[in-house]
Amino acid sequence: MRAVLAAVLFDWGDTLMRWAWEPELLSEGHDAGLRAIGRAPVPALTERFRASYLPLLLSPGTLEEVEYPALVRGLLAEEGIEVSDADLLRFLEAEHAAWRPARLLAPTTHALLEALRDRGLGVGLVSNAVDPPDLLHHDLEQMGVARRLDVAVFSSEVGWRKPHPAIFERALAALGADPAQTLFVGDTLATDVAGAAALGMHTCQALWFRADEDERAPEPDFRAFTQMDVLAVVRRLS
Repeated sequence: MRAVLAAVLFDWGDTLMRWAWEPELLSEGHDAGLRAIGRAPVPALTERFRASYLPLLLSPGTLEEVEYPALVRGLLAEEGIEVSDADLLRFLEAEHAAWRPARLLAPTTHALLEALRDRGLGVGLVSNAVDPPDLLHHDLEQMGVARRLDVAVFSSEVGWRKPHPAIFERALAALGADPAQTLFVGDTLATDVAGAAALGMHTCQALWFRADEDERAPEPDFRAFTQMDVLAVVRRLS
């Protein structure tokens, strides 16, 4: 028999917030970044990124995280644009801000996180994300999520993507939680469910934004059709 539940970890995109991919934001982000460093838009830059760089970010099964700032520096250099570290940061900040409309917090996220903490549970976030960690943590603060979490870990600060154990272990260590006492909630079977299950965590597939299907991935212990269904899973495990 497993130990009593002590913590709940969540995925970020398509779990606590909706990640709405908008193709036009790719060029808008690049244009914003170029303006931030005093450059005019370069349409060829986005075309090159879409053809040669985007596949690196979306490659399924890749565990080692892409060093996105270095990737962007290389992309700019290919268009004859050499940038200082300060200019690169300005570019990345402006590009990231341009994608703000794609990040849509679920309406019950705050209530769910507060309910879990009211039960005395440790609450954390574990997310695959290539953007610089400072920008990602700033998103959590702006969206009112950071103060409702005990820990947030992104693959860009660990160097490994889910389902690699290192990213889960970083969050578990920060919470002081044993995997057997932890529930992981995420939308993707091959990364969220498979990675968490391999470490011995309870798993719950989040179905309120998307219904992932993957015959090669393990089945989750539970499925939740709304965010508040997670509370029913927690009560059952407790």
